[in-house]
Amino acid sequence: MMRKTFAVPGVIALDDLLAGFPHATACLDEGFKIVAVNHLFEALTGYGREAVVGVYGDFIVRSNMGNNRGQIFQRVAESGEAVTIDGDIINRSRKKVPVRFTVSLLHTKRGGRSKGLLMVLEDISVQQKTSQATLFGGDRAADIIGHSPKMQAVFDILPLMSHTEASILITGETGTGKDKIAETIHRNSSRGKYQFVKINCGALPVELLESELFGHVKGAFTGAVRDKAGMFKMADKGTIFLTEIGDMPLSLQVKLLSVLDDRAFYPVGGERKEKVDVRVIAATHRSLRDQVQRGAFREDLFYRLNVLHIHLPPLREREGDIRFLLDYFLQDYATRLGKEVQIFCKAALHHLLDYSYPGNVRELRNIVEYCANVCRKHDINKEDLPRYLFERSLARRQDGDPGGAVPTIAAAEAVHRVKTVEKAEPSVVAATGRRADGDNWTAIEKEMILQALTTGKGNRQKAAELLGWGRTTLWRKIRQHGLV
Repeated sequence: MMRKTFAVPGVIALDDLLAGFPHATACLDEGFKIVAVNHLFEALTGYGREAVVGVYGDFIVRSNMGNNRGQIFQRVAESGEAVTIDGDIINRSRKKVPVRFTVSLLHTKRGGRSKGLLMVLEDISVQQKTSQATLFGGDRAADIIGHSPKMQAVFDILPLMSHTEASILITGETGTGKDKIAETIHRNSSRGKYQFVKINCGALPVELLESELFGHVKGAFTGAVRDKAGMFKMADKGTIFLTEIGDMPLSLQVKLLSVLDDRAFYPVGGERKEKVDVRVIAATHRSLRDQVQRGAFREDLFYRLNVLHIHLPPLREREGDIRFLLDYFLQDYATRLGKEVQIFCKAALHHLLDYSYPGNVRELRNIVEYCANVCRKHDINKEDLPRYLFERSLARRQDGDPGGAVPTIAAAEAVHRVKTVEKAEPSVVAATGRRADGDNWTAIEKEMILQALTTGKGNRQKAAELLGWGRTTLWRKIRQHGLV
């Protein structure tokens, strides 16, 4: 039996028309079967277009809005008047999503014969939860939205994490939103009215880090002209978030373990114990189990931190979320900038969907912000995309790699710098006796640092400038790669 379809006069492709809608949208034929959907519809419902085309609309959009047998569709078809209702749908992951459900009639031309229905689903979960001041309140939730099954699994366990006092370890690549998750857990816990204190354990030398965490007394070291309360004391009754916990020196790991066990510590140079009531949330992009095996991280501290565990999936594993986030951030930045930028053209979208996003959501958001700022037209074209996206694609093709992810935002630029240094300073490679393997980012990064230090004749400031990093970042990377 042939499936009913309809055409829109003057439009070459119905998919192109729906791609311009800022919300999940589907077209239905006269029998209320789906004939076309946009990418946002796929992301919101969890169903790909191949699975939904030819299926009754109310079978896919299962809701509590009284449309179980297509009653709303029938009412719109008979009256010709559009209907808008707020309610919930259940997506493929069995997750309830609050939506604004709008159905309107489609005609062949103004006043002509009806040819089907247009169904628009606007995700209103952020607005609802903002007004209720619950889990995803405020614009701080913008970085952790998503409809993929893996992200829904993360969202499902957040309420449990918020209502316990146990330590939490959050793992995931750079840019996946570990800090946002930690802050969300804190805000919705019983400690939410107290301080949320964040400190990067890999950003400071060991002496400064100890003082920052635990404070010091006057005269403890040169420059300690007064007593200083540390981050743990500032976070009393609240939450302390230790990001990049894998970079914490072993000497401080012992002291942290003592704080977790005794809820007390000695400030640097102090003789009196300070008592604190603090919840610890730690995060890392490294495998702490591997570091334990190498002797770089204490096993007892690992188990003490890993009471509860959340792993944030990289963006490349979040099915459907890339397109959803591209459109979400584009609308957000266009509104902020007062621009009429609405959509990505096909060529630009092809590059953006093909890119692996080693910097994850943070990188995607920065790319969209760049596009929204430089675009002077309604559509974002290839020319409006950051140049390094094309350099990354070129490098991948030259290396014969169809699409492996590189674990840093500036990976393509870094590889480009390595090749530039090799061309300009062939003696550098000869001096080190090694050449980085293009498929191994750790080797590339290590080689890049060695080459920069050699070119800069050991001057770290010059090496950092060559790499486009700060001195602190370079020092952390040097220690990370065992180059001290």
